[in-house]
Amino acid sequence: MSNTTYNPFENAQTQFDGVAEILGLNQDMRDFLRQPMLETHFTIPVRMDDGSAKIFQAFRVRHNTARGPAKGGIRFHPHESIDTVRALSMWMTWKCAVVDLPLGGGKGGIVCDPPTLSQGEQERLCRGYVRQLYSQLGPNLDIPAPDVMSNAQHMLWMMDEYEIIAGAKYPGVITGKPVGMGGSLGRTEATGYGAVYTLQALLGCMGIKAEDTTASIQGFGNVGEYAALSYSELGGKVIAISFYSPSDKKTYTVRKASGCDIHQLSSIKDPFGSIDTEKAQSLGYEILDGDAWLSQDVDILIPAALENQITPEVFPNISDSVKIICEAANGPTTPDCDLLIKEKGIRLIPDFLCNAGGVTCSYYEQVQCNMNYYWDKHEVLEKLEHGMTHAFHAVHDLALEKDLYMRDAAYIIAIKRVADAVEKRGWV
Repeated sequence: MSNTTYNPFENAQTQFDGVAEILGLNQDMRDFLRQPMLETHFTIPVRMDDGSAKIFQAFRVRHNTARGPAKGGIRFHPHESIDTVRALSMWMTWKCAVVDLPLGGGKGGIVCDPPTLSQGEQERLCRGYVRQLYSQLGPNLDIPAPDVMSNAQHMLWMMDEYEIIAGAKYPGVITGKPVGMGGSLGRTEATGYGAVYTLQALLGCMGIKAEDTTASIQGFGNVGEYAALSYSELGGKVIAISFYSPSDKKTYTVRKASGCDIHQLSSIKDPFGSIDTEKAQSLGYEILDGDAWLSQDVDILIPAALENQITPEVFPNISDSVKIICEAANGPTTPDCDLLIKEKGIRLIPDFLCNAGGVTCSYYEQVQCNMNYYWDKHEVLEKLEHGMTHAFHAVHDLALEKDLYMRDAAYIIAIKRVADAVEKRGWV
């Protein structure tokens, strides 16, 4: 990992500024889209199991709602920051726009460490978040979802608290809920599967068969696990997987040159994506440093963890064999590294296109909740594959037509759609 400190919101603004210049947006529009429309900071007092009270810092940011209600997850992380949430809300705006969903961008966060909290403490924290933010949430206003270290159970507690306060049923107020409680089949897999749908489309454009490729993945949470599973099902071979271990607050990489058995590793991981290293070693895996995922001699790198992981400082560690970077995480590559990627001839699937499967399926869940009619898993994933593949080809075709970097092409499509909506509404 790089030792350089990067501000994710400044990164998001830098990326926007470059495309705003290409599009020739006027200064008023640039000023409007560079900042969130609404930002809320608050505290959540929680009664802990030992009887003490603990105060948690929390945020909710609504970047832009010109195309529809705000949509975005709630991250639980001990190092959560407002600038990360601002950046992610901005990226959510572009993400919804690039896959043409009628939604805007939002994001939330709570500064906490879920593995250190009991179930009861986590429930009280979730309910407290909704109580503090109730007036700003709603199925036609702002719809949260799970994100880093939050899950379907957390979302169900939040939905339940909202309905208690409202005195009515609102299953569409939050997505990512358990199946049978307003959740959608396929939602758990959606982000990881969606990333691989775009990867499969790119491999097709490059004339490469998935079964002839190898990959290294950073992260084995919800996104990384299902990306690994989907890629393996296509015939690709995952050589290495990096993950964070909350017990000793370190990152590790498990590696097997003959290919990782994803089902096997899934059976020895905890709910937060941490693999049991002792069990992995007994199953024949090498246990390496957490940064080792980046230097593997593979065809594809799939960052599926946190932001600012691929920087100019660590870029020289990337093997010359790497042909594709598939950004399943949000903001894993810093803007000052994009030029290096282009110069090296690596094809990149940008994050807000690559990982849009999650928000796409969240939208499907909301639609199903509003209809009170639920689709089977095959139908959900079929719609998801169609939507992700269609969005990929729109971006890829523009990149080829205008000789653009894929990230720039994706931004041009997304930002133009949002700017047009803002202008038509008469906001700017």
